[in-house]
Amino acid sequence: MADQYSLNCLISSFLPYNGTVMTNKKQQRILTTAFYYISFIGLGLASGVLGPSLLRLADNTSATIAQASSILLFHAFGYMVGAVLGGRSYDRVAGNPVMSVMLVIIAASLAFTPVTNLLWVLVALMFVLGVSQGSLDVGGNTLLVWVHGNKVGPFMNGLHLFFGFGAFAAPILVAQAMRIQDNLNWAYWGMALFMLIPAAGLALVKSPPRKSESDEVGKTGGHSNKLLLGMIVVFYLFYVGMEVGFTGWIFTYATTSNLLAEVSAAYATSLFWGTFTLGRLVSIPIAMKLPSRQVLTIDLAGCFASILILLIWPASVTALWISIAGTGLFAASIFPTMITFAENRMHLTGKTTSLFFVGASTGGMFFPWLIGQCYASVGPRMVPLTIIFSTAFLSLIFVILVKKYPGKSAAH
Repeated sequence: MADQYSLNCLISSFLPYNGTVMTNKKQQRILTTAFYYISFIGLGLASGVLGPSLLRLADNTSATIAQASSILLFHAFGYMVGAVLGGRSYDRVAGNPVMSVMLVIIAASLAFTPVTNLLWVLVALMFVLGVSQGSLDVGGNTLLVWVHGNKVGPFMNGLHLFFGFGAFAAPILVAQAMRIQDNLNWAYWGMALFMLIPAAGLALVKSPPRKSESDEVGKTGGHSNKLLLGMIVVFYLFYVGMEVGFTGWIFTYATTSNLLAEVSAAYATSLFWGTFTLGRLVSIPIAMKLPSRQVLTIDLAGCFASILILLIWPASVTALWISIAGTGLFAASIFPTMITFAENRMHLTGKTTSLFFVGASTGGMFFPWLIGQCYASVGPRMVPLTIIFSTAFLSLIFVILVKKYPGKSAAH
């Protein structure tokens, strides 16, 4: 029955709202979930655009590759700040208006980015963009759990599927903008306009009731709960370090290795987000059938194998495409599935969820920066070496988590 309920509501969330007053609780859940999904398309657009834009943004500001890495550094730092502030605000005030404001700030940041020619101004914009994205990300994940409770598994995968849609589209928009106009303007401005759609919707939809740790009992508590929280935070640190390091630098890796031209490299980045989106689509029915620990085991093994291909055959264009596609496919459901894994074992409030994003932002801040600092001395090989190290370490953390916190026997 739970699986059928999840499937029916997930399918219903794709249907348009007919304009009538939403008095039924089930209909309210559907409408609220739909706007969270649309907002995550916007979040994906804002996240997917930076990697393929990095070299152009560096040119616009007369910055070197090492200096341009500060763009990713401050963006990730802002993401972390936004996650902390957002997590606390969602526990105290109605969440949907907060998400709406964050979408407007994202729109403004994107609109100014391609016309900025000073590095420090661009870095400041990236920090503001990161703050708003971090807050939006925490809000979507936290509020969706509050809407659907212990049935959130497939909905969480659906939320991150829509993130994948946006992230897949972003490099294509960048490639087309560079091909047609030889600049980034219309790609960024189009994304900025899109953000206003979910911003308006969330401003009008009632927020779900806030929850606290006292709302739930029966899961791990005390020192055990703190240890579990800390391990999941570290897991996210290495996972996002892997994902952002890969997506942020694979474009530069492909072009500076003389494997792909600039436009083709943008499409290669889009391939990552395309298989990433496919992986999240496939993960929705899988989340209804398999325990989260089994899904994560498959994902981590697939990521490791995909990156290993790039290390074994660094001069092969075919290996590059296979590695990009495989990494996107297997990395897709790691983030949402770990949230489901955590929900089965601990209380998820805005504050606790924000700590996941603090870890995620730290990884997204450190690993791309590390790659940028070492790129000139180590060369393009620095990218797959960093990514495979991150994947191996987060796999080790996951093994410890499974042994120490086996959770329930059910799928979620």
